[in-house]
Amino acid sequence: MNDEAPCLLDAVHIPIQDYADVAEAGRNALLFAEACGFSKVLAYYIATAVIELGNNIMAHADSDGSIVLTSQFEDTRIVIEIIAEDRGPGIFDVDLALTDGYTTNNGLGCGLPGVARLMDELHIETSDQGTRIRARKRR
Repeated sequence: MNDEAPCLLDAVHIPIQDYADVAEAGRNALLFAEACGFSKVLAYYIATAVIELGNNIMAHADSDGSIVLTSQFEDTRIVIEIIAEDRGPGIFDVDLALTDGYTTNNGLGCGLPGVARLMDELHIETSDQGTRIRARKRR
């Protein structure tokens, strides 16, 4: 891990319209985290969270969403924030969606619970107009 304080990076915005965009978002997240001085392991945590959130946009929001990566300082540490937004039907029961094994589309049911474990913070705002998920990881 780089002990020097890296420069803050410009925000990265990735529209999610197909699975190639999800893969691109994951690559961008990995490079972004490494450029912010995160270790390889933490950079892969962030990239994995981005891929899971992108897959959720594809599966539940008819490929109508985006992911934004930002970096900021909090006290003396750098923080990467992921914002995943969509205009899908919303999450019916957030607590249930965060339960390991629960799925609505024949998946393994570990996407959102996995994101919650990989990141330091996870906040979900949802309605029938769409969902906004904010996940943060500190270095």
